[in-house]
Formats: sequence, C-alpha cells, structure tokens
Amino acid sequence: MSCSSPLKIAIAAGGTGGHFFPAEALATELGTRGHTLILMTDRRHGARATGFFADRPQYVLDGAGVAGKGLAAKLRGLKALAGGTFAALALLKTIAPDAVVGFGGYPSVPPLLAARLMGGRRPALIIHEGNAVLGQANALLARFADAVATSYPVVARFPPGKTAVLTGMPVRPGIAALIDTAYDPPGETLNLLVWGGSLGARVFSDVVPEALTALPPGDRARLRVTQQVRQEDAPRVAALYRNAGILATTAPFFDNVPDLLAAAHLVIGRAGGSSVAELTMAGRPAIMVPLPVAASDEQGANAEELVRAGAGWMIRQPDFTAAALTQRLEALLADPAALPRAAAAARALARPGSAALLADLVESTCAAYASPSSPTL
Repeated sequence: MSCSSPLKIAIAAGGTGGHFFPAEALATELGTRGHTLILMTDRRHGARATGFFADRPQYVLDGAGVAGKGLAAKLRGLKALAGGTFAALALLKTIAPDAVVGFGGYPSVPPLLAARLMGGRRPALIIHEGNAVLGQANALLARFADAVATSYPVVARFPPGKTAVLTGMPVRPGIAALIDTAYDPPGETLNLLVWGGSLGARVFSDVVPEALTALPPGDRARLRVTQQVRQEDAPRVAALYRNAGILATTAPFFDNVPDLLAAAHLVIGRAGGSSVAELTMAGRPAIMVPLPVAASDEQGANAEELVRAGAGWMIRQPDFTAAALTQRLEALLADPAALPRAAAAARALARPGSAALLADLVESTCAAYASPSSPTL
C-alpha cells in the first residue's frame, strides 16, 4: 500500500461516550494536522449530528456485543458482527484509507477485522485501549494490530509478543484545558458532581439522595449537587433533594461537563477509562463505583490505580449503600485536608497531550507500514 500525505484515516468507534470521546479527541487532533477523517460506527447511537464528525463522512455498521451474553444473544451478536464486517470490507475497498484506528468495544470489531481481511493491500491497523485491563474486543484485535496504544503503563491480559505504546487517554479539548485549573478546597459550600454512564445510572439515583439526606443538617446546607439521572428518575430524585433542603440540579445529560468538573470539589461516579482520565486531567477527587457487569472488571482495575495513588476511594456496587456512602462522606467532611490531598494525587496521574501522542503514533505507524521494508502481517 502507499501512505499518502495528508492521510485518509478511518476511525472505528461508537457505543458509549467512554469509547467515542477519545476517538473524537484523536480525530480533532488529526484534523488540525490536515488529515482526512472518516467515522465507522454502530447502529446503537448511529451517525453523529454534532461534534467533529457532523459534517464528515460517516458509515453506520451492524454489530452487537457478545461478552457475557446467553447463547441465543451471542449467536445474534455474531451474526450482526459478521454482517458488519462484510459491509465494512466493501466500504474499505472503496474508501481505501491509509489507516484504521479502533477504540475498543464491539463497534470497532467489524472495521478492524475487515481491514485485516484485505491482505497485503490493507491499511495500517492501530487500536487504543483505555482501561487497565485489555477489553474483550481489543484482546482479539491486538493480535494482528500494527500498533497498540494504552492509557496505563501496565495493562492486564496484554497478548505476549506485542509491544504497547503508552499514549494516555485522549480527552475532549474542553477537558484537556482543565490541566491548568487549580483545585479550590470547599469552604462554606461543597460542589458535588454525580455522573454515571451515558445517561446516568439508576444505582446513583437510588443511593446518593438517600445518603445525602442522612447527613447532619449543617453538612446538607453546604451541598450544591449536580447529578446526572435517567429521565424516569428525575422527578423522584429532585423531590428527595427538595424535601431535604439540598440545592440540586438534575438532568439526563449535561453538555457543560468541563465547567462542572472545574467547579466540583468531589465527584461520585463510575470508573470507565474516559471518566478516570477526565478526573485526573481536572485534578478532582472521586468516589468510584465500578460497573459490576463489565466482562473483565476493567473499571475495577481503573479505580484501583486511583486508590493506590491516594486520588480517590472505591466502593464496589454490592457495598454501595446509602449508609456506606453517608459514612464515607462524613469522614471526608470531617477532614478538611482529605479532598485537597486526593485532588493533588489525581492531578499527578494526568497525562496531558495524549491526543497528540496518539496522533503521532498513527502517523508513524502508517509511514512504517507503507515502507517497502515493512513486513505484511
């Protein structure tokens, strides 16, 4: 294959924001370098009407997850992935990209597998792993990728014989700008940000309001809560806060996350790779509740990294009760140094410039693969 300049690069990403946001951050960086970007995504969220890809070519492919599914669901998922792979193969032959970059999860499987099936005239293949444990899809794709980028220095389940390139996790430009934002310790008010998943997680709607209403009146009066909640939970959660005299803003989605993170004194949420990267970039302490159904407990491994560094606290979901959260919050509020200390530890874990490092890897991998002396995998 030839590797022209500027490059034509297909980004394979979809599903939740945890997979898509780093993909969009990389695409933004590559776009500033003059390269042409194409999105290959899944039907769950479909084509993007906003953001970097809104006015660029987008292709929506069939696909479905299979990890942790029953036999019937696995068979349906495999059939969808096969259909998506053959559709992607036809597209890639027409588009002829110089590289395909995948960000894990089942949406990245059809484009990467299709690219591999193209043989010696295929594009360069790069994958990015955002967690401290290699995900199921990336565990498959890493075996034939030309380059594997990681967000952590050590990634469990990494295939033998492969070399990881530590780039860190690309984050949205607004989040990246928070690297220079100082942490102001809570005073008369404490800003609490509660997020979880693409549209919020029900467990936070069930546990967090009950835990906060159990705090002493003086602590409740200090709180300013911003909580992501599912639409069906919003009236119930808002009423609980209102009746307890806690000032709260609730919504299924917030489009000003950089501003919310900059203002937050403490975050409660999941421990996905993107969320953890955003916490460290902003230098904000967190109470993390890893997603319990993750096939390889990736979120638990991510949270452990922050806990070991003193940047946050982890409560496994079976132990995440209102009483346990109230106890943890009372301990933090009783120790004025605890949150600033954890904030400093979180900031020390930040890896600024990750999008640029990953873009460098894409360019260098494409150039190396295009070289006549490069082996064909």
